Amino acid sequence: MDRGIIKQNIQYMARQLGFDDCRVSRAKVASHAELYRQWINDGCAGDMKWLERNVDRRTDPALVVDGAFSVVSLAFNYFPGAEDPDVDYRIARYAWNDDYHDIIEDKLKEMNLAMEALGGKQRFYTDTGPVLERDFATDSGLGWNGKSCVQIHKGMGTWFFLAELITTLDLPPDSPFGDHCGKCTRCITACPTDAITAPHRVDARRCISYLTIEHQGAIPVEFRKQIGDRIYGCDTCLDVCPWNRFAKLSRETRFHARQSVFQKQLRDFLELDDDGFRKLFAKSPIKRIKRNRFLRNVCVALGNVGKANDLPALERAAEDEDPLIAEHANWAVAEIKKRAQP
Repeated sequence: MDRGIIKQNIQYMARQLGFDDCRVSRAKVASHAELYRQWINDGCAGDMKWLERNVDRRTDPALVVDGAFSVVSLAFNYFPGAEDPDVDYRIARYAWNDDYHDIIEDKLKEMNLAMEALGGKQRFYTDTGPVLERDFATDSGLGWNGKSCVQIHKGMGTWFFLAELITTLDLPPDSPFGDHCGKCTRCITACPTDAITAPHRVDARRCISYLTIEHQGAIPVEFRKQIGDRIYGCDTCLDVCPWNRFAKLSRETRFHARQSVFQKQLRDFLELDDDGFRKLFAKSPIKRIKRNRFLRNVCVALGNVGKANDLPALERAAEDEDPLIAEHANWAVAEIKKRAQP
């Protein structure tokens, strides 16, 4: 079969499965390979030690799939709407409902089967494997890497997931779209913790998404107030991107706000035991940080925005057998009482 027709068939399958864009690049060494190595060597990955492993594989698809020729990059719109739920806290939009890994991986399995029938051998990932996916997405013209290191798409803004299949199929590559950030620095200026230390460079150790999700220990006191009312992740650098004026509501309802979560007030989360936490966040990406880190985040948010009527719940949390929860609850109690002083 003609390689152009094979590519058209793959793109048709992607559309049928609900992907919003599908483009192709060559399976070559990632364009930012050396910058990635330097970022790792500078310690910017923090606790994310898996990013320090298999660096060669992460930068060269040929080491992931023997005979790799092409990378098929896919975009999936997850935008759940511009309006935040009417609650006293913020959760990053991608985590408002079901875990994207589960939703997208099912679709990638079908893509893989279809490409096997076309003669290809593949490995596929969605933020789960050794591949610098934004480099290959950019090479294919599936948006460009913004100054915040978030991928930007001309039709979806910042609100989409990336996925890719590294394949042995020889597919005609697409052309890059180019960088269209221009002189804009809104994401850099807006970052609450100055985590974007230079255009296209983020120090994870300062990033609120990292601190509230990946970081396993106590949140450094120097960053607690900047976290504000955020209890899982941070959308600030995404929110301010002017390309979001083109964003459209996701067709996938499993990314829309989960009512059982957003009907709760901030202090209500402190009443969750392990079983209640697992039930409330079943199939949610929030479930993977477990109760202790989630309640750590809730305590920090209450320390920043809580009022006197939140103190009883925090004082009970300060007696929790988990020291991570207890320490942050005590900090929050002290912060609220400090604000109440005349």
